[in-house]
Amino acid sequence: MNYVSTRGAGAGEHHSFSDILLGGLARDGGLYLPAEYPRISQQELARWRGLSYADLAFEILSKFSDDIPAEDLRDLTRRTYTAATYCNVRHGEDASKITPLTTLGEENGAQLSLLELSNGPTLAFKDMAMQLLGNLFEYALAKAGQQLNILGATSGDTGSAAEYAMRGKKGVRVFMLSPHKKMSAFQTAQMFSLQDPNIFNLAVEGVFDDCQDIVKAVSNDHAYKAQQKIGTVNSINWARVVAQVVYYFAGYFAATKSNDERVSFTVPSGNFGNVCAGHIARMMGLPIEKLVVATNENDVLDEFFRTGIYRVRGSAETYHTTSPSMDISKASNFERFVYDLLGRDPSRVTQLFRDVEEKGGFDLAASGDFVRVQQFGFVSGRSSHDDRIATIRDVYARYQTMIDTHTADGVKVAREHLQPGVPMIVLETAQPVKFGETIREALDREAERPAAFEGLEALPQRFEVMPADAQRVKDFIAAHTGL
Repeated sequence: MNYVSTRGAGAGEHHSFSDILLGGLARDGGLYLPAEYPRISQQELARWRGLSYADLAFEILSKFSDDIPAEDLRDLTRRTYTAATYCNVRHGEDASKITPLTTLGEENGAQLSLLELSNGPTLAFKDMAMQLLGNLFEYALAKAGQQLNILGATSGDTGSAAEYAMRGKKGVRVFMLSPHKKMSAFQTAQMFSLQDPNIFNLAVEGVFDDCQDIVKAVSNDHAYKAQQKIGTVNSINWARVVAQVVYYFAGYFAATKSNDERVSFTVPSGNFGNVCAGHIARMMGLPIEKLVVATNENDVLDEFFRTGIYRVRGSAETYHTTSPSMDISKASNFERFVYDLLGRDPSRVTQLFRDVEEKGGFDLAASGDFVRVQQFGFVSGRSSHDDRIATIRDVYARYQTMIDTHTADGVKVAREHLQPGVPMIVLETAQPVKFGETIREALDREAERPAAFEGLEALPQRFEVMPADAQRVKDFIAAHTGL
């Protein structure tokens, strides 16, 4: 398996999975993708249907990481995907399933379900990939005798998932940027209450996109990146995206009885990483009818999939909402899809994303490229605070199921794209307790809280507040690594 940059750097060179595992952006600022997507045969789909989640992960990841010995990779997936790790389940006997499928009911002739992805240590879907990434990083660093300083940005859930996955890992430090006072109280406490000496939380005076811009600026300073041994766990990291591909296959198998059936997935989306994994699963041959992109009021992606116009917003135009993990106005992973949409033409991709930096976006509406969006199965929709409240109430009243605010965005938009006879699976984002204030507003009751998280918000917190300044972040990292 060879990896290429969406912007063409290193054409003709060979980059293995291990070569790109610890990094983020390619040296030209592009994102890595396989030179070709592996195609899955009907025979493989049939064989995979009965596998455990850990063994399914091994089969899929082995298609993308042929430079890791099979016995090592199988050990990594089996150590990652255990009932003990994903024990915060709401259905005790389903603990071994890792990602149980909860069927809500039939609506407009379609089965509407939730794929539970929030049973991990931090109660959010990010745990599904991040726990594997922690083990992969430790494995790769031990083999190479190296250290890694992880720089990441979070709008809420990536940070805690990364920190819980990396705490105590040998040779790893984590520097996590988050927008100051713009996460929920639960999300903030999950991150800032960690006292591990290899974890550093930096609260940036700005919005998530400011944090993300700093990560990219540091990644593009190649001399500093090499000197300080900087890696990333954001969804620009290819290993995170490919780990998320696994649960699309798991959800498909849970919702169908044969491989002749098609399903649709709705994905609450901000940075496009989660739904990008669905795009890759579809390109591999998984029978996906539609990939439904659900946004909140920060509707950059919905605007593109409706109009062909990709228009990023600045901090002043980025809304602080009650689904804060999606308060993103510059979708980093979107470039991976655009690369495929444009027939994998790196020169055109480079020009378009130069236009993003210089002009604030690009317009494909007038070109033939936008017509091809539907060929890839993409449609979209938008949800507001009032929609979230109404959907949380409706799902609880109708199905006795409590959902979080991001999942509510997903259910609301999913209902706009139901097709009779085609199961619709909404990817659950997090457990409701992470957004307790909105749950109280919607249901006039407290969200269910796992016992392990009682009193979380009262724990001492350790973090540093700093301006949205890449140089200040660089200086802080250098002062705390000794490199």
